[in-house]
This record gives sequence, C-alpha cells and structure tokens, in this order.
Amino acid sequence: MKRLAYLITLTLVLVSCGSRSGHFKLEGRLLNLNQGEFYIYSTDGVFAGIDTIKVDGGRFAYETPCTANGTLVIVFPNYSEQPVFAQPGKTVTIKGDASHLKEIEITGTDENKLMDGFRKQTAKASPPETLDMAEKFIKDNPSTLAAVYLLRKYFVTASNIDYSKTLALADLVYKAQPKHGEVARILHHARMMSTSVQHNTLPRFTASDISGNTVTDADLKGKIAVVYSWASWDAESRNMADRLKSLCRDNGSRLVLLGISIDATLRECRSALYGDSTQVLNICDQRMFESPLIETFTLSGVSDNIIYNAQGRVVARGLNTTELENKLRLLLNL
Repeated sequence: MKRLAYLITLTLVLVSCGSRSGHFKLEGRLLNLNQGEFYIYSTDGVFAGIDTIKVDGGRFAYETPCTANGTLVIVFPNYSEQPVFAQPGKTVTIKGDASHLKEIEITGTDENKLMDGFRKQTAKASPPETLDMAEKFIKDNPSTLAAVYLLRKYFVTASNIDYSKTLALADLVYKAQPKHGEVARILHHARMMSTSVQHNTLPRFTASDISGNTVTDADLKGKIAVVYSWASWDAESRNMADRLKSLCRDNGSRLVLLGISIDATLRECRSALYGDSTQVLNICDQRMFESPLIETFTLSGVSDNIIYNAQGRVVARGLNTTELENKLRLLLNL
C-alpha cells in the first residue's frame, strides 16, 4: 500500500513539473487581458494550421503533441507576434502585461531563455540597432531555432532586404543546421533572390482562386499587376491589401491584383474577404508558407509584394505599404 501511495505521489509530482512525454505545454498569465483568445501556429511543422488559445481570468494553458523541437508563433489580439520554442516533454511559462507585450517574459527552455534575453535587449532599441543585434545574435547562435526565427523575421521578410547579407547569414545557419528543412528553404530563397532581384519576369503558373476559378499568368498581363501575400491574422498585410484595393476600385482598367493568402483554411480566408466586392484575384491553397506560389513568386512571407509592368517585367518588390502605394500612383500617373 505504501509503495502504491508513493508511486501515485511520484506520478503527480512529475505531471505537475512538466508536460506529458511527447507533448509540449504552454501556460501563463497576462495582466490587462482578463478574457479573450489569441492564435498560435507553427513555422516548422510542430502541428499544422492555426490553433486558438483561450484566456480566462488572465490565465491560459495550451498543450499540443510534440515529437521534436520546433517553433511556435503566438499572434496576440493586437496582431503582434511572439515566438515560443517547443521541446517534447517541456512546459514553457509566459508572464507579462498585455499592454506591454514587448516586455513579456517567456521561460522554460534554453532556447526561450536566449530569445527572452534578445527581446529585453531590443525592447527600446531603434530599428537599425535591432537589426544589428539580430545579426550578431544569429552569428553567435547559428545552431538555435531562435536564430532561424530572427533570420526570417529581420532578413527574409523585412521590407528592405539586403540580399547579400541575408544569403551570408542563411549560409551560416544552414552549415550549423543542415537537416533543418526551413533553413534549407530560406537558403534556397536567398540564393534565388540574390541573383534575380530586379530584372526577373512574371513566371508561368496555373492555380485556382477561392471560388474555384482558374487563374494563370495570362490574367496578369497587359496591365500594371501587383502580386502580394497576406493573411487574415496579420494586420500589416490586411492594411496593405485594403490600400491596394482602394487603388484598384478607381483604376481597375489599368491595375490588376493577385492576393496569395497564407491562411490555413479557405474558411478563414473567405471570412476575411466577406462583403468585399473589389475585383481582386485571391488564391488560398491552404498550405500556408508551403504554398507552391510562394516559391514560384519568391515571396518572403506575409506582406511581401511584387509589381509587374504591362509587359510582365518586375518594376519593384518588397516595398512597405506606403512605398507600394506611392510607386503605383507614379506608374498609374495619379
């Protein structure tokens, strides 16, 4: 009987100290967010699609099957994102204030401790300073998942990409993590972009839009065309899409838009577009960042874009929303 009681007690202690074997647990408390929810997704296959985390009384808990180390990204109600690095059998804790999300504390594994240090270091840094710090972090920690995340965030999906620097950093991280699939894709993308930044042409493609209609490269020829990536959960990309649509409503005879949704489901994509009557070609193949079209157009993530002229040649790419709008106004003589 004593032995049975001991085993039961030991089991309870082990469960309370961490996640179940083959699972990863996330728990925490946020001040100034009593009730609500936020989204979570994985960039490297811990799980597919987008999941929802419920907040009740400022507290939350989330558990997912996890058989290998990986990266999860939390999308908070204000659409800001924070990475969490998952590890089988581990529990990670988040603490902070929902009104100061840049200052939250994420602890529980060495990777999260590293990233927490970077987050605190850059909390009040300027964008150029943050970029320098991210470059130094990647060079100092090329074998970490945190380095992969920062490589994508600051050097692959940035609005003004230094392709030679991105390629050098991607090569460094790949040498440290040669079996990491996402790193291999980033390196491939960086190599392509470093050799074809401005003078590439509209690629040939065939896809189905969200209504099931066939879309091809022929639909983009003969007008100024913008190909852009967006997601229902990304505020920056939705703002970019809205401003593009505003230009298209007044200049539809000279401007054509192709939006590539990174959403995990057609339902999420269609819901975001509900009631929108703008004549925009929208494609959502439900493969998120693994979409073949992302590779075809060498887009670098959410909110990336390419402008083609009527002859199908690249005019500009990777602009921020204001730059994109101003460039189109010049091309359309507005």
